[in-house]
Amino acid sequence: SCLAVRSIQYSFLPKWQPPFITSLAPEDRCHLNGLGLRDGKIRYVTALGQSDEAAGWRKRKKDGGVVMDTTTNEILLDGLAMPHSPRWYDDKLWVLESGAGTIGHVDIANRAYTPIAEVPGFTRGLDFCGPVAFVGLSQVRESAVFSGIPITERKQERTCGVWAIHIQTGQILGFVKFEDAVQEIFAVRVVPGIRYPDLVNHDTKLLDGSFILPDADLLRVPDAYRNAST
Repeated sequence: SCLAVRSIQYSFLPKWQPPFITSLAPEDRCHLNGLGLRDGKIRYVTALGQSDEAAGWRKRKKDGGVVMDTTTNEILLDGLAMPHSPRWYDDKLWVLESGAGTIGHVDIANRAYTPIAEVPGFTRGLDFCGPVAFVGLSQVRESAVFSGIPITERKQERTCGVWAIHIQTGQILGFVKFEDAVQEIFAVRVVPGIRYPDLVNHDTKLLDGSFILPDADLLRVPDAYRNAST
């Protein structure tokens, strides 16, 4: 339960720990899971609990989650259900209360969380573009890890995808839903200027015979080759 950097000489170099963690041990004591920058420097983190014992965060996963300031070691907000993805954007600290399926912002002065939207999935992964937040949703199953939290107690189908939400009104602007193979989203990132992104495919046979050409040149390729993958 620490922030660390990679090292050539060591397995990792610890840089910061929550003040309630008393040692370095591979015990998942607080499930430190989210990191946010402010002015280009690490500033905010989320954890699922303030425990100093192995897997102790699980005892209060419904309301034990916290948001912390790494520069002051302050707990800015507590009482959250499995928070993730702290982000500083538009002069506000945003966070996902994943266990409740919400996105909201933190009133740091008053230690309060204001959700702006609730969505049908475990919220994890957050980025922004203009007035729009892009939120990842995971289709979590009711298991030992996820039982007893608000989202699994609802009588509502949970889904997986990416939701677009207006940050001023909370309106759902649209979504991309994964129906089959993908059930969990761990991170979301806006890639400016890219309209037709592609996925890396690890099928070496397919890659060896795949080529990308300008549209005008593609017209000169025989149909048998252009349609080989269909």
